[in-house]
Amino acid sequence: MKHDFNELRLDRVTRRFAGVGGNAFNALNELNLTVRRGEFIALLGPSGCGKSTALNCIAGLLPLSGGTIRLDDTRIDTLPPERRGFGMVFQNYALFPHMSVARNIGFGLRMRGMTQADAAPRIANALRLVQLTGQESKLPGQLSGGQQQRVAIARAIVIEPPLILMDEPLSNLDAKLRLETRSEIRRIHRELGRATIYVTHDQDEALSLADRIVVMKDGVVQQIGTPEEVYAQPANIHVARFMGYRNVIELPVTSERDGHVTLEAPDMRLTGVAKLPLGGGRALAAMRPEEITIASEPAATNVIGGRVDSVEYGGRDSLVEVVTPSGSRLHVRAAGRVSPGANVFIHVPPERVLVYPGDAR
Repeated sequence: MKHDFNELRLDRVTRRFAGVGGNAFNALNELNLTVRRGEFIALLGPSGCGKSTALNCIAGLLPLSGGTIRLDDTRIDTLPPERRGFGMVFQNYALFPHMSVARNIGFGLRMRGMTQADAAPRIANALRLVQLTGQESKLPGQLSGGQQQRVAIARAIVIEPPLILMDEPLSNLDAKLRLETRSEIRRIHRELGRATIYVTHDQDEALSLADRIVVMKDGVVQQIGTPEEVYAQPANIHVARFMGYRNVIELPVTSERDGHVTLEAPDMRLTGVAKLPLGGGRALAAMRPEEITIASEPAATNVIGGRVDSVEYGGRDSLVEVVTPSGSRLHVRAAGRVSPGANVFIHVPPERVLVYPGDAR
């Protein structure tokens, strides 16, 4: 397989599994995606959404039930994994414990029949890229988790693949190592200039790493966009919930005009931005905890009264749970000190209230 390409195209890619009682279900349902040369794509979603299935279909580890995968003009979904030539980084590292770091990294080159003399400079370059020069003689068990993951990355890139596939590569690392290795992955991607498809359930990872994010749910793509688009303009309530819009309240629609909508209940009145056609009735107002403020006096618009039910201290701020008179629970990020049992007013700017149809679940 060639080492460079302009586009990887997934056209209506579907993967069907047999369920309980012989009932088939689509773990991946007509995925359409074009990955450009040098692009970093994150497949994001909760467990069971189909993101790892998509990655394994691209890698050739799972056959398609429908659709095609092409690398430029070459159809590759009919090729075995070894002929696709992609680099793969697994969640559990998948290193050989009895082999040195250098031999682990060079394994793919040996399988391709490369001599030790030809492989040595490529292994040395891969070690340099992942900043493990001087560790080549150690066994994986002598390395930290972060170092082991970097060995796995070096093994994937040393074969000079046209595409690198990463399946939850940071999930086994502690918080500090995740941040460090995340930065390393982005640096390596920039230096190599090759395309990367990265599977994660972590919104922060996707936002910090990707050029574009593919948000998935139940095998279906919900939104494809830049990190800024997916974060600030979720396409539907499913994306909003997954991207941190933790406060979702269903309320009657009282007016709608030019994309602005007002929702009202006996104990609250909210004005927000309609993200989809509502058609009257009831709608879902979505708000981020960090975009709501607590005040001692009511603001002019979008003010809700309530009682502080709990406070979780988090260092720079606290997560405060406020209960309204009707029993709705709202989560607020508050920088100041707030005491449980206090009566407060909370305020959110109208442009920060995203409104979706009430029948979306």
